[in-house]
Amino acid sequence: MNLESKPHPRPYKLQWLSKDGEIGVNKQVKICFYIGNYHGSALCDVVPMEASHVLLGRPWQFDKRANHDGYSNKYSFVHNERKVTLVPLSPREVCEDQKKLREKREQENKKMREKKRKVKRKRENDENQELKFNQPQAPVSRPKSRRGRRSEKN
Repeated sequence: MNLESKPHPRPYKLQWLSKDGEIGVNKQVKICFYIGNYHGSALCDVVPMEASHVLLGRPWQFDKRANHDGYSNKYSFVHNERKVTLVPLSPREVCEDQKKLREKREQENKKMREKKRKVKRKRENDENQELKFNQPQAPVSRPKSRRGRRSEKN
């Protein structure tokens, strides 16, 4: 996303997020987002993960005085004197979103593989050129001199 991050004022570690062990949380970033007609911003802790959604947590809920309906999974709050209700994506929208993310990731991986191939080809080409340059020249074969040969005369 290329967002400008800043050091976290109180770094901490998360263990539940990764099966590989603890993940350090030592950066924060302020993001601006739009959900329908709602425009908001949030200061977020940065963790490496594959996600396509903004995870709005309790600090955001508290700051916005948001009400969460656990049954319908909707958030309601007042913004600029208007009531805003955030609803989750439908299963179809989630599927489409995941498909777009997968395609984008595959394109990025394809570009990266092609870039690696180009670098490898260039390296091999440079090595071949270096080998050709550094190889000792083969001695030129010269015809044997006639000296020391006896000619047979009848």
